[in-house]
Amino acid sequence: MKKTIYLANPYGFSEQQKRELLPLFVGALESLGLEVWEPFERNNQGSVLAPGWAYRIGQADIRDVADADATFAILNGIPPDEGVMVELGAAIALGKPTFLFRDDHRRVTECEEYPLNLMIFTGLPQDGWEDWYYTSFDEITSPDKALYRWAKQG
Repeated sequence: MKKTIYLANPYGFSEQQKRELLPLFVGALESLGLEVWEPFERNNQGSVLAPGWAYRIGQADIRDVADADATFAILNGIPPDEGVMVELGAAIALGKPTFLFRDDHRRVTECEEYPLNLMIFTGLPQDGWEDWYYTSFDEITSPDKALYRWAKQG
């Protein structure tokens, strides 16, 4: 049975990013043998004009975070997308493995150790957290990083 990974991302809000960026991330994660749960594809069907649409989508997304084996969160932007932050916080609170991606070089932090708010790193190990943090697309499938090792372990 394939491990599942929730792809927390803001790219589904933009047609261009949805068309050009999301497939790259999904493909990279799938190349590691993972089943990718991408929320815009899984949970955003139906009309946003229907009553209760926002509640339904939010509940489906948080349920997927809880049911997935891990979360891969795209944290670009200043600040990173609020919905991604909620999904990441839920994954951390549930004790799920979390993998962080940010190829945005701007720092958003109050400390020198981490490039983002320290709370974002609470789901990572204290030592070696850099193995769980991805700063380029090519790192996603690198055998030297934590996601590869997690995906391949039995």
